[in-house]
Amino acid sequence: MTTTDWITDIALVLVVFRQLREGRLGLKSYLIPLGIVAFVASRYLHTIPSAGNDLVLIGALVGAGAALGVAGGVYTRIRSAGGHLFIKAGAVSAVLWVLGMGARMGFQIWVDHGGADDVGRFSVTHDITTTQAWVAAFVLMALTEVVTRLATIFIRSRLAAREPLLPSGTRPTAAVLDHTV
Repeated sequence: MTTTDWITDIALVLVVFRQLREGRLGLKSYLIPLGIVAFVASRYLHTIPSAGNDLVLIGALVGAGAALGVAGGVYTRIRSAGGHLFIKAGAVSAVLWVLGMGARMGFQIWVDHGGADDVGRFSVTHDITTTQAWVAAFVLMALTEVVTRLATIFIRSRLAAREPLLPSGTRPTAAVLDHTV
């Protein structure tokens, strides 16, 4: 792993720790993680191999990334106060994020330090044709996790912005939810 690889991987893991303390949800909340994965994609994603079972591998890791991203977005607290939206990643969201982003980094470290032969045997056995298939699978997994997490947060933030403000401890009635009274 190069210094750039380490910095990029660590930055992706640390992005969620920024959100462990509550902060205002704004454009920066979306642009920082998107910028990091765009950089990663432009640096590592040169092709998407489609021979053998390459697309199966890629699809499986993209699916895992989507599941982690949606779950991470669901377990991120979003609240409205004073006309602004605030976001705070919960413990579950942080663990899911580190699990997804850390998996890519851990796999790369393992391959660099003795796991390459095991990956090679697995690849041959399962008809994964190139190392680029693994690269594409993990990069697209990270990209998918980021995009689905941010999309989930965006959708939830739009819903939170429309919720009526009620006194603490009260529950909305049908008339309040209907907005026609």
